[in-house]
Amino acid sequence: MEQWSSRTGFILAAIGSAVGIGNIWRFSSVVGQNGGGAYLIPYLIAVFLCALPLMILELAMGRHFQGTVVSTFRAVRPQFRVIGWLLFGAVFLVLSYYLVIAGWTLGYSFFSIAGDTVPFSVFVSGSLPVILFMITAALTGIIVSRGVREGIERISVVLIPVSIGILVILALYGTTLPGFTEGISFLFTPDFEVLSDPLLWGAAFGQAFFSLSVGTGILLTYGAYMNRDQGIPVASLIITVADVSVAIIAGIVIFPIVFSFGLTPTIGAELAFSTLPKAFAVMPGGFLFSAAFFLVLFFAALTSAVSMLEVSVAAVCESLSWSRLRGAALLTSAILIAGLPSALSYSTVNLTIGGIRVLDFMDETIGTLGLPITATLLAIVFTWFLKKDVLADEIGISLARFIHPLCRFVIPGILIITTAARLLSGLDYPGMRMLPGSEFIGTLLQVEGIGLIIALILLLILAMCWFRRCSLVKMFQSGNNLFRKLK
Repeated sequence: MEQWSSRTGFILAAIGSAVGIGNIWRFSSVVGQNGGGAYLIPYLIAVFLCALPLMILELAMGRHFQGTVVSTFRAVRPQFRVIGWLLFGAVFLVLSYYLVIAGWTLGYSFFSIAGDTVPFSVFVSGSLPVILFMITAALTGIIVSRGVREGIERISVVLIPVSIGILVILALYGTTLPGFTEGISFLFTPDFEVLSDPLLWGAAFGQAFFSLSVGTGILLTYGAYMNRDQGIPVASLIITVADVSVAIIAGIVIFPIVFSFGLTPTIGAELAFSTLPKAFAVMPGGFLFSAAFFLVLFFAALTSAVSMLEVSVAAVCESLSWSRLRGAALLTSAILIAGLPSALSYSTVNLTIGGIRVLDFMDETIGTLGLPITATLLAIVFTWFLKKDVLADEIGISLARFIHPLCRFVIPGILIITTAARLLSGLDYPGMRMLPGSEFIGTLLQVEGIGLIIALILLLILAMCWFRRCSLVKMFQSGNNLFRKLK
């Protein structure tokens, strides 16, 4: 199995998986929707009390079992490989529509460099979003096909420092804007009265888990590539602090612009792809600011997409004994097919399911409900069905005494309560959705949708098992024929 070339390479790759659209676009959108600084309190609690411990657990299990998301679950109990394939399916489907949004950021990078201001409604009224989706998916597949060191690590070592550097420069430029003080006040001044709203806490926990990529199998896969001399707790803390810092810096970049030009800190695609480009257009040197912002957004989306595809490629290559090149090529082709309906839903075709755009449907089901389910299953399997000594061997006895009960009781409890509360309330609360600005499809359709998607994943598992069995039979027959010829 491949390994990271260095501790720095691993940390930057893990930061790349965590830092994505969730940190820059979604974080600022959810902060704006929740009234600013009040949101930071539950968000930081969620990050350090729940997301960080689950990250440590996931990395530790990945390094301990040295396998993929499927083989690691199978190592705990043979029947748990189904859970591994469920994580595989969930991440694969999230990636299928995440790449569509990544394509949007690539498109607006081109628009900014050319000095064009294209309204989002005009952008999605043509076929360009579909083309950009295909380009982004192909680029992601090429990077993953290059391997852990030559592909994932190399691109992360370049893009992550560049992205953070650009964000810092943009934030420094924001200090010169007339709305800087008002924007910073909005971001950091809490309104303690809204902290009694349970939906605010639900949104914060959703953002924390989504932003740090925990509970999806990504860090489980990345952990398998770690050396034994790399400290998991310290690395996890660095990744978490970097992730939170990027989100806050993004807020420092965005909110001074919003208040400088009398804009409303609204949520969703309108903020990133319509409101901000208008502000950039009237700023001195705005096209440079715009190009830098959307390039950072694209780089962040790309590194996250790479980590999601790696989960699928690693699992399939191990299960079917495929080469990395073959696995990456076939799974990229599968992603193009699976993501095409989502891409077409934000194009001239305007593909919908019962009047709901396919991308919004996917986000409201597999994104909003599927990811909390996978995180809950991961936490339960590795704490209820494994001895605590396994975790202690990876992170130390003293820290395991703190991390283990959190992942065994607290984190699954919070995830179950927040998910159930949202379903039972039946309320439309945009801050709890993975994709800001997506259309609320209703609780009944959410449940039916996630049930249908899980059924499809199970069918995929059966098909994979059948394919693998057929491959083994053919190999056995070929071996027999060769033996007879030699005899």
